[in-house]
Amino acid sequence: MSNPINDPLFSLIKSLSKAEKRQFRLQSERQNDALFVQLFHAVDKSKAYNEATILERISGLKKSQLSNLKAHLYYHLLDTLRTLDRQKDIRIALRDQVDYAQVLYNKGLYQQSLRMLSKAKLQAAEHQEIELKMQILEFEKLIEARHITRSIENRAEQLSSESRLCIQQLTSLSKLSSLALNLYGMYLKLGHVRNEKEAVMLKSFFENNLPETNLKNMTFYEKVNLFQAYSWYSYILQDFLMFYRYTQKWVDLFHEYPLQKQSDPALYIKALNNLLNAHFFNMNEEKFSHDLNELESFWRDNEEHFNENTKTLAFVHTYTAKINKHFLEGTFTKGLKIVPEVMELIKIHQLQLDTHRALVFYYKIACLYFGSGDNQNAIEYLNKIINLKVGNLRADIQCFARILHLIAHYELKNYSLMEYLLKSVYHFLSKHRDMSLVMEEILKFLRTSNHLNAREIRTSFRRLKEHLELIAKNPYERRSFLYLDIISWLESKISRRPVQEVIREKFLKKIPRI
Repeated sequence: MSNPINDPLFSLIKSLSKAEKRQFRLQSERQNDALFVQLFHAVDKSKAYNEATILERISGLKKSQLSNLKAHLYYHLLDTLRTLDRQKDIRIALRDQVDYAQVLYNKGLYQQSLRMLSKAKLQAAEHQEIELKMQILEFEKLIEARHITRSIENRAEQLSSESRLCIQQLTSLSKLSSLALNLYGMYLKLGHVRNEKEAVMLKSFFENNLPETNLKNMTFYEKVNLFQAYSWYSYILQDFLMFYRYTQKWVDLFHEYPLQKQSDPALYIKALNNLLNAHFFNMNEEKFSHDLNELESFWRDNEEHFNENTKTLAFVHTYTAKINKHFLEGTFTKGLKIVPEVMELIKIHQLQLDTHRALVFYYKIACLYFGSGDNQNAIEYLNKIINLKVGNLRADIQCFARILHLIAHYELKNYSLMEYLLKSVYHFLSKHRDMSLVMEEILKFLRTSNHLNAREIRTSFRRLKEHLELIAKNPYERRSFLYLDIISWLESKISRRPVQEVIREKFLKKIPRI
């Protein structure tokens, strides 16, 4: 029996929209009795993939036939999806033209083939698809080298010149995209730099891998990857002003190349997401609201043209920004209204949603509940993170989830449970070597505070707040306050007010939290 989670055919069929299923049925309507059509209906109606059940439902199907039948159906479905996506995805449309040119070439119709390639090359250049342009150029060169086409004078020199330029652009693009990807990978594994040693290593890696660049001669995607690399570099260093500058440059590129919003909407959504994060960390509420409206409008106006990946990205980044807006404004209770909607959308997008995105959502939802004073529900969502088996993925969030988990239990006066939890957290932080001074002070406080009387505890809160404010002056300790606004929590305990009231007041008075 196949694993229902890992079975490719089951996953593919369950990912299909109603329109895609309808298109498959239309393409297969003349084959209603075909076994692969029956297999499609059998899998589509199943809640889990079970070979024994399928064999029972399809009369005449032998177990020995099932593997080949599944493969046949799988590729038939891909062909259906390709037909539908041809109008939405310029890359598929361009590859189709190249394939048609190959068919014409195989028939000996060289001039027709070259005309189709020339048209495809212009479209590839227009949409900044340099890799596809290079493939087309190589095909043109092949035809010109093998056949007498009576093409324009100096055709060979022209193609060679175009080819050399493409190679230069692709080499630069490859270096920049590798740099941006490696920096993103570092962030997913480690989060923000934790000390001077990590900062020096990051700077050395960045400088040694950053190629020489000249913006005037760069293509759209070269510029994108350059700005992405600088954005991640600044973000990991917690240089949020520089992070803002480069994410703004990234978004501005789409105003310079407006066609790319339609050609690569996922990249535009990602650019807006990073710019929103920059506004959030710089506490620029006005620009945050403006760009959040832009993201929501872009999603609403273009969703019918989005593929599943882009729809998932639009959901993730829009709702992450909506939650961040409540964090920024201190409206945690109000923010809880979107939690059921978020959880429903997580369920809808579960096939496309990676573990990292789910982990971030759980942490943000837990913070919403904690900020609103609902510690029990905060614990429920923090448990989702603690129980995930994800290795070192976003170890930073995993660590702070455990700290917030302890604080929530402290608020509920679950003192008998806290001794066991403290040992568990110490063990986890030691394993991941992520014990910051902020974490150390919080854990020390939680270990001793449950024995203090009301007067002593208030004094202890003040002492911890003063100590943490001194620690916050260390740039490498500031990362702790990005995940957990512990200072506002302490102020709420000292003033005996809800924590969201304290944060809301800071927002209205434009008081920096740290």
